[in-house]
Amino acid sequence: MFKNHPQGLLQAALSNMGERFGYYIMNAVLVLFLCSKFGLSDETSGVIGAVFLAAIYVLSLPGGMIADRTRNYKGTISWGLIVMAAGYAILSIPILATPDNKSWLLPLTVLALALIACGNGLFKGNLQAIVGQMYDNFEAEAAKEGPERLKWAQGQRDAGFQIFYVFINIGALAAPFIAPLLRGWWLKSHGLTYNSDLPALCHEYIDKGLQMDPDHASKLTKLAAEVGGDAGQLDTFCQQYLDIFNTGVHYSFIASVLMMLVSLLIFSLSKKKFPTPGKKEAAAVHEYTAEERQTMATEIKQRMYALYAVLGIAVFFWFSFHQNGQSLSLFARDFVQTDTIAPEIWQAVNPFFVIVLTPIIMWLFSTLTKRGRAISTPRKIVYGMGIASLAYLFLAVFSLVQGYPSAEVFKGMTDATKAAPWVLIFLYFLLTVAELFISPLGLSFVSKVAPKHLQGLCQGLWLGATAAGNLIIWIGPVMYNAWPIWICWTVFFIVCILSMAIMFGMVKWLERVTQ
Repeated sequence: MFKNHPQGLLQAALSNMGERFGYYIMNAVLVLFLCSKFGLSDETSGVIGAVFLAAIYVLSLPGGMIADRTRNYKGTISWGLIVMAAGYAILSIPILATPDNKSWLLPLTVLALALIACGNGLFKGNLQAIVGQMYDNFEAEAAKEGPERLKWAQGQRDAGFQIFYVFINIGALAAPFIAPLLRGWWLKSHGLTYNSDLPALCHEYIDKGLQMDPDHASKLTKLAAEVGGDAGQLDTFCQQYLDIFNTGVHYSFIASVLMMLVSLLIFSLSKKKFPTPGKKEAAAVHEYTAEERQTMATEIKQRMYALYAVLGIAVFFWFSFHQNGQSLSLFARDFVQTDTIAPEIWQAVNPFFVIVLTPIIMWLFSTLTKRGRAISTPRKIVYGMGIASLAYLFLAVFSLVQGYPSAEVFKGMTDATKAAPWVLIFLYFLLTVAELFISPLGLSFVSKVAPKHLQGLCQGLWLGATAAGNLIIWIGPVMYNAWPIWICWTVFFIVCILSMAIMFGMVKWLERVTQ
């Protein structure tokens, strides 16, 4: 797999895999954890999750600028891992949230998320920039052997970023299982079992007591007995269940701390294999004529305009795709038959498909290239948006046929019929194919058009577009609870299909810029 790629790609991929494993442990449970720990509504938890995800990506801009200015990409990446480890360490402290301590415990949790976001800003874009630098050097060496060899080397870049992306998802595949397993084990060790409805009911009882909705009170009493608690002492049971339920999740964040340290160890031991652009560029001094400088400036402008165009499309893809941690997680919890499967675990379906489908898609692209029918990177992104639109069209039609109301109404229905698990599996299959046409190839596109002195910044801009998309993902849970859910999915379908049409209109220009 790594034979025809630059030395150091494996080590960079492993380092990124460790960090992503730690991150996805937390990300898989974040919105649901905020609900269960603090009794926050779906919408409020969704807003916090959206701001956190946006911060992770937008902070890649200053992170990239720091690395570009200092030319110390490796040191910036190392510090990023250390700062992230500190944030996860704070999250791992199991403190029961009560009405008396929420005023400082929730801000402490937000502070931990802020540290993770800052560390990620220093790490993520700059590691991607290093991979891009590897391929710059790889192509430069190939150019010495002639134009045919250079053309071959240039064709390896897309495949290299796809390989890099697979390793991200190896970490993401295992991560969603960690928190549910630890939570289930901790509940079982205290003679209790898991129920996804109980945290909200327990918080409602603690906050309202006898003023609690009678139907909810009846349901709480019934579920308390079913999970092994004392239904006659609801005051004690609710406090106990919330404490044990969330402590198991806190323990999973210890695994995130350990994975940051593993990633740091891999990166530190492999530093010599990675390019050091600061030293190289310091040794090279060039004199350019005024005409050469003008040509270079024009080319850089064209490249940046092309980058901004693709970034604009990426915003709307991530707005739709990252519903997997928002409205789609809530859909798995509320509308799908997952009595024996924690809703967080469904997020493992996406990385599973990434790992399985990436070799197939790489083979497809390679075969088309050998037959002289190569698909350009911009055109692949167009196809990806089209496939994403099909995913939401499927879910909208399914929800309309089933007659599903809003989630708020559905949760109060006693005779509601839930969807079979295959619905989520097929949905994630389509979204994953779309992702593989957009995300790793977007990274490759950025590395192609980025000026050499702005590589960290340009990778930060790509992640900044992801941030912009994440900043508005909270709209998903709002629509999900307010309208019949087929309308919610139709909105995402329209967003994807319009993005595809706009990108298709620019594709020939983008192909010229990236040649």
